[in-house]
Amino acid sequence: MNWRHEHDAVDILIVGAGAAGGVLAQELSEAGLSVVVLEAGPWRDPQKDFASDELSMKGLAWEDTRIVAGSGALDMSAYPSGRGVGGGTQRFTGVFLRFHESDFKMKSIDGVGEDWPIHYKDLDPYYTRIEKEVAVSGPKHFPWGNFHGPYPFPEISSLSTNASLFQKGCKTLGIQTAVTPLAILSAPLDGRSPCTNRGFCMQGCMPNAKFSTLIVHIPKAVQAGAEVLADCMVTQIEVDDYGHVCGALFVHQGVTYRQRAKTVILCAHAIETPRLLLHSATPQFPDGLANSSGWVGRAVMTHSSNDVYAKFEHEVRLYKGAPVLASTQDFYETDSKRGFARGYTIHAHGSKPIDMAQGISKSSPDLLWGAKLREAMLDYNYYGRLTMVGEVLPDWNNHISLSAEKDEYGMPRAIVTFNYGDNDQKLIDHAVDNMQMILKAAAGEIAFVVPDTQHLMGGCRMGNNPANSVVNSYGQSHDIPNLFICDASLFVTSSGANPTHTIMALAARTADYIIDLASS
Repeated sequence: MNWRHEHDAVDILIVGAGAAGGVLAQELSEAGLSVVVLEAGPWRDPQKDFASDELSMKGLAWEDTRIVAGSGALDMSAYPSGRGVGGGTQRFTGVFLRFHESDFKMKSIDGVGEDWPIHYKDLDPYYTRIEKEVAVSGPKHFPWGNFHGPYPFPEISSLSTNASLFQKGCKTLGIQTAVTPLAILSAPLDGRSPCTNRGFCMQGCMPNAKFSTLIVHIPKAVQAGAEVLADCMVTQIEVDDYGHVCGALFVHQGVTYRQRAKTVILCAHAIETPRLLLHSATPQFPDGLANSSGWVGRAVMTHSSNDVYAKFEHEVRLYKGAPVLASTQDFYETDSKRGFARGYTIHAHGSKPIDMAQGISKSSPDLLWGAKLREAMLDYNYYGRLTMVGEVLPDWNNHISLSAEKDEYGMPRAIVTFNYGDNDQKLIDHAVDNMQMILKAAAGEIAFVVPDTQHLMGGCRMGNNPANSVVNSYGQSHDIPNLFICDASLFVTSSGANPTHTIMALAARTADYIIDLASS
């Protein structure tokens, strides 16, 4: 392994090479800081290691056992947390939405949840910066939220049949739609080809049309001097006698190594980051690192992501094109007439055969199995699908904790305890009704409603008050000043939009803050 000697303390140690870790690695190394990134998974070559094969590419996801408790419909196998350089950006759909102003101030505006310690305006310049780096393709006009365009690249023009049916149904009902902003090229850039409608965005993009930090930020970080060490599972964050973090222990090919560092940044996902903090407890920090407030692992949120499938008389072919090509946010903001707070986005969302079969096997009111499931899947090409990204309110009782059961590294497995609240369920019911109406208006016959969730967030939330938050607005621990957290675990609320863009914008903002600290 090509790696600095364990007694050398680098300026920055980043744990996780995903959406946030990639941005931080590039920004900090280009600022002249010495950077080491530790990534639990492999370093893949898109042309050699990605395949147009749904089953063989399951390994892009983090598949380690996580124990689920509670009555929420959490299916840990469905989460886009990735394993490998690039993290979840290797296998996400490329949906690149900004949060709205109301997402940051929902307590003040809607009387539920909590306010973030930042406003939309604090992230606006970073949203713009990331969109340029990623080369987001988007519509001429995006009708919702604070930002209406233009995007760096024009929208992807070749819509799938599923997206066209969605637009048709929405138009009939007077619902606005737009082509979805995507981190997928609609024109050539830097040797990368535009989208070829291969359709395997969630199985890794072989042509490199879809952004990932694997192909955009990490190569630039390495060029600037960063060391990225793949297949290195971090098992403990170390603390010195002064109560500062001083590095980490990690396992590579069965051997434990130590990497010393002046500053440690955890970008390991909303499960692995709290798990690592809790597991790294010391006599000085008996409840886990950065946890004097007791909020590490608390207020974990997901997005409700129920699917509705409808059968059409003509072929739809859900495998064609990028999975998400059209969306609406007409139901995003709170409307008191609905009887619940907050809202959701609806996407026209493609589906591969295994994904659909696994989903509809859990559909309501009757579970499908055996001959009935096979019979349904014989008509795979005739189904359309819509999915929701629904806001779930933060709840202290939804949390990450440690199990007595250990993994192969001797670390306690994570227990994810999650239950929907009353508001969450009312929101889901409203969205499912709307999705059914849209599909019916497009001449579809409702076939399956699938309970689902996506995108874990929270667990190390930011805030100005150390008594009820883990970090400040830059991800800096209230308890340990040279420990930073920068991933979706920072989120105070979940919003009704896909989180990747906001994760990366927060990372860019944190990078500027750390660079300013280093130069002062």
